[in-house]
Amino acid sequence: MNVLILGASRGIGFEFLRQYREAGDTVIATARADEGLRHIESLGAKALRLDVSDTASISGLGWQLDGEKIDVALYVAGVMSRGGATQAPARDDFDRVMRTNVWGAMQAIVQVAPLVQAAAGKFVFISSQMGRIAGVDSSYSWLYRASKAALNMTVASAQPDYPQATFVALSPGWVRTDMGGAGATLSVEESVSAMRKTIQAITPAQRGAFLGHDGRRFEGW
Repeated sequence: MNVLILGASRGIGFEFLRQYREAGDTVIATARADEGLRHIESLGAKALRLDVSDTASISGLGWQLDGEKIDVALYVAGVMSRGGATQAPARDDFDRVMRTNVWGAMQAIVQVAPLVQAAAGKFVFISSQMGRIAGVDSSYSWLYRASKAALNMTVASAQPDYPQATFVALSPGWVRTDMGGAGATLSVEESVSAMRKTIQAITPAQRGAFLGHDGRRFEGW
């Protein structure tokens, strides 16, 4: 199986890389910096330099992948912003979060989705349950919440243009990463293992859906 991971230098992205390589899959993975590229190559994957928030960088992704057919593509790149609705986010923070979490995904879809469609594959976008509108009870990290809600809409609205591919937004759960913190309920290994099982079980009936790491479908989101 050919797997593409956009954002694999650490955390969830790197664990996806580790587990897919351990399973014997062919992996292409991206990172922004030299250290991340070395980590990727150390696991026997093909490393591509990519900054999803940089126009020049992401505009070159398509030609770097020319001729590939991708069975599973993962958009893992994302950044966090904390703070609630008692204070408006700074413009630079807004631009940073929305550019990485939403604009980067939109750019990736245009370039990667045709390669996924050619393989009748799956394009998975790592979202967050914090992006669910139904049941929200806090403004904590409201900019991050808004970006993930926008990502979910990006996935659902792009799906009809690529009918031979299956797009889903996928929540990893609350994971012990730099973003999730030490008090989170899931280890990176547990989260990614569960998500890989969910990805494997995804069917065309779930096109455009928002799923939990354990495969449950979020309704009314």
